[in-house]
Amino acid sequence: MNAALFFDLDGTLIDSDGDHFRAFQRIFAPLGVRLTRDDYVAHILGADNAAIGRAFLSHLSPAERQATLEAKEASYRDHLRPTEPIAGVGAILDFAEANGLGLGVVTNAPRANVERALGALGLAERLPLWVVGDDVARPKPDPAAYRAALERLGADAQRSLAFEDSRSGVAAALGAGLAVVGLTTTLDAATLLDAGATLAVADFTDPRILPLIERRVALPRRRA
Repeated sequence: MNAALFFDLDGTLIDSDGDHFRAFQRIFAPLGVRLTRDDYVAHILGADNAAIGRAFLSHLSPAERQATLEAKEASYRDHLRPTEPIAGVGAILDFAEANGLGLGVVTNAPRANVERALGALGLAERLPLWVVGDDVARPKPDPAAYRAALERLGADAQRSLAFEDSRSGVAAALGAGLAVVGLTTTLDAATLLDAGATLAVADFTDPRILPLIERRVALPRRRA
């Protein structure tokens, strides 16, 4: 079977947690919900919208919760401007393409967010496989999304690797049998390593990433 690299979206390909946090604040404040940064990290980072609705919008009806969270996602997209991907991701994609590795995005984000963010990053064509939260019955931290991505690419979990920035994302990837590199865009290295990441890195320029990929997918070692 093939080997593949999978990328979470927010906080992994794009440093967008601040944009999401501000979008939640804009939409939640008129409803009397005061959201702090600690609330965001503890209860929203890596969570799906259904769980976020239960945590913060229990005073609303299910239909009102859904409408509120859809408004938040629209606000995020409306305020997102062309930006740069996390440093070094282009070189990782180059390496994967040169070595015939599968590539995909696995995220709890809605499909419209993936389209908007990857378009802003200029990565939509390089990452054509997307598995989003609505594609599976159980989003992250359940491993269903990663299992679906592996199946769609015909990839072997034991030869594949995921990049994540949240506890729920790390748990989902590990549950599907993948090795995980954690991005410290929001959580610190100790937290990600404690969650089960093999490495915790600031960005994709970390020199430990390519040797880990080579070992994982059993590629011939590069000459120095």
